[in-house]
Amino acid sequence: MNEPSDAKKKTSGAQVGMGMAIGAGIGTAVGVATGEVAVWLPVGIAVGLALGVGMAANAKKKGGT
Repeated sequence: MNEPSDAKKKTSGAQVGMGMAIGAGIGTAVGVATGEVAVWLPVGIAVGLALGVGMAANAKKKGGT
């Protein structure tokens, strides 16, 4: 009974982590292009975090739980 909830936590955590990694990459790329890495890296991470949480919520909604 405890294992399914652990699996769900791992899945949503993976999606949030994936979103943060993608956001960090995009933020770094934009920061290098503009010369303001210190500004764009946290912006990219924040956007990636929001996208990751959204993807996790969407997956939870589609899963029916």
